[in-house]
Amino acid sequence: MYHLGIPTTRALSLILTGETVIRDMFYNGNSQPEPGAIVCRVAPSFTRFGHFQICTAQQNIALLKQLADYTIRTDFPHLDINAPNVYSQWFNEICRRTAEMIVHWQRVGFVHGVMNTDNMSILGLTIDYGPYGWLENYDPDWTPNTTDAVDRRYRFGNQPQIAFWNLVQLANALYPLIEDAEPLQEGLSLYVRTFEQGWQAMMASKLGLANYQADTDDDLSADLLKLLQQVETDMTVFFRQLAHIKTDVASLSKSDDELLTPLLPSYYVPEQLTRAYTTQMGAWLHRYMQRTQNNPYDDNARSLAMNAVNPKYVLRNYLAQLAIDKAGQGDFSMVEELLELLCRPYDEQPERETFAAKRPDWARQRAGCSMLSCSS
Repeated sequence: MYHLGIPTTRALSLILTGETVIRDMFYNGNSQPEPGAIVCRVAPSFTRFGHFQICTAQQNIALLKQLADYTIRTDFPHLDINAPNVYSQWFNEICRRTAEMIVHWQRVGFVHGVMNTDNMSILGLTIDYGPYGWLENYDPDWTPNTTDAVDRRYRFGNQPQIAFWNLVQLANALYPLIEDAEPLQEGLSLYVRTFEQGWQAMMASKLGLANYQADTDDDLSADLLKLLQQVETDMTVFFRQLAHIKTDVASLSKSDDELLTPLLPSYYVPEQLTRAYTTQMGAWLHRYMQRTQNNPYDDNARSLAMNAVNPKYVLRNYLAQLAIDKAGQGDFSMVEELLELLCRPYDEQPERETFAAKRPDWARQRAGCSMLSCSS
């Protein structure tokens, strides 16, 4: 996550304990012993939204103020603790940082899976990695969390709204310090604006556009995301392949099939693409190519810009599970190789091309490769 450019806590070390622990991955009575290990995580602060909720729920306003003041002095030293509106300024910054983090999650297809208020960092960092994952096929309804499989509250497409809801809960917790709803509402409005502007800039960058032009790009982006859902399309592979298409004037005369050819590696079952879908995607590609005619980037510059924000490699669940399987047998080579690979997620690494491949069919339903639990 750090090397993807996403605000995050860090993992300092992973150490085997030498003992086994009993884990029941799906809470269905099929527990088994697994190697025990300790992850040491580091961050400037591990303070979460929930800490402030506890104080307010217990009506311990003195402790709430003490915790808030400590947090501002320690983690937000640029704010004047003596300013009459310091709590409002502080809440605004939390809202802004949270919005920026969520934009990054959406950019790379990361799904947190457990976005409770106690899993939300006051610093806008990704925290508490549990049943998380990256989208394989683009599915806004996907959640990696088995315990969220019914309601799908924390699904990919709902993350911006859940972050807002969590901020509302934090605002309620901080209200006793301000005793005025308007400044808190301004902070929530700032979250909405920051996310919307950040999302537009993010989509422009994913498409290799120098700027976002709402009159054309609102529909261009929305229509693309709808097309990605219509058939099983690997999100990560799609945007890397899109960077390779030619958008010169001569390419505008290509047929739908010719335009779609460079994108075929991103489809899980390309031979089953219907004529109707090919026509729709071909029409979108023509619109996209026409849009790039007003773009200052040539194809080479556009490709470089896209590949700087669309990762080639992400920690796909099936890759992590393969590494876990080997580690369980005492072979840590894949753990080390993935760590090295993911330190350069945007780079072409020809010798490791297999790690950029779509999820194999055997991993669709295999435990640990599709959905996880907090005991995975």
